[in-house]
Amino acid sequence: MTMIKRYLFLCVAMLAVLPVLAQEKTLNTDPEKVNIVSSDIDLFWKAYDKAKPENSLYVFRDDYIRKGSRGLKEFTEYRIGSSCELVDMLERRPKYFASLRNVYLKAHTFKEPMRAAFRKLKAVYPDAVFPDVYLMIGKMNSGGTYTENALLIGVDMYGLTPNTPMEELSDWLKKVLKPIDEIPYIVAHELIHYQQKYPKERTLLGSAIGEGSADFVAELIAGKHINDHLHEFGNPKENELWAEFKRSMTTNDTSLWLYNGGKIKDRPADLGYYIGYKIAESYYKNAPDKNRAVKDILEIKNFDEFLTASRYEQKFTGLN
Repeated sequence: MTMIKRYLFLCVAMLAVLPVLAQEKTLNTDPEKVNIVSSDIDLFWKAYDKAKPENSLYVFRDDYIRKGSRGLKEFTEYRIGSSCELVDMLERRPKYFASLRNVYLKAHTFKEPMRAAFRKLKAVYPDAVFPDVYLMIGKMNSGGTYTENALLIGVDMYGLTPNTPMEELSDWLKKVLKPIDEIPYIVAHELIHYQQKYPKERTLLGSAIGEGSADFVAELIAGKHINDHLHEFGNPKENELWAEFKRSMTTNDTSLWLYNGGKIKDRPADLGYYIGYKIAESYYKNAPDKNRAVKDILEIKNFDEFLTASRYEQKFTGLN
């Protein structure tokens, strides 16, 4: 496709995202009333089967994004961008996407494990609120995010099997792709983000605690977190990583620690999740009232004070 033609298609495709109408937000406090929507996955495959090289941009615009759920429209706005960008990803990774159809059938089966995690959160944190959950297929740049209205999960990042063709994947994708069975854990992670009542202005320390505490509390309610690979790397080097992190934790520079997938070569991306997890874990372990500890973790007002209260740094006393 020529540059001019692709640009024209992009202009048309961007019209795919219908504005999500503003509405008064009513917070749901009942885990049983959460809508878990997976219909967009089926829409994707219908569009996938219908699409041809000459019409794929229009098909994915009209038969997937425009027909999709409110959640898909938000995910398109924040993560996919347009049908042009989605089709570009499909064209660059055809073997990977072709391998996913049977895997994604299982995505419809996780509603009860998700709801069980919601119930556990309600038990340990009575103030919890529960947005609806949408499962959909994106362009391999986001396993999950959240908005004011919903938790948005990109199941395209959860297609790893022993037979997954890897030759089209970047080094970063090879490290972060996960099996479909881990979808409940990313939902739990984003659910915790939805609860967090944190200051908007954050240093690296605050950002790392924000991500790591989402992993930690998600593990409490769902049984596992989404970053085992970071712990496998980090645990043998914890003292060294903490010493390095501490030198820059009061700055706003996250480049070595967060949101750096594909940009860092000498170690796993996003090791700030690991450091933040360890701080939250230390706070929880040292707290006599565990439910109160969860509330404290979710409602941090001052990250420096929380670090001190966690007693995490005492772990390294005499070692640094």
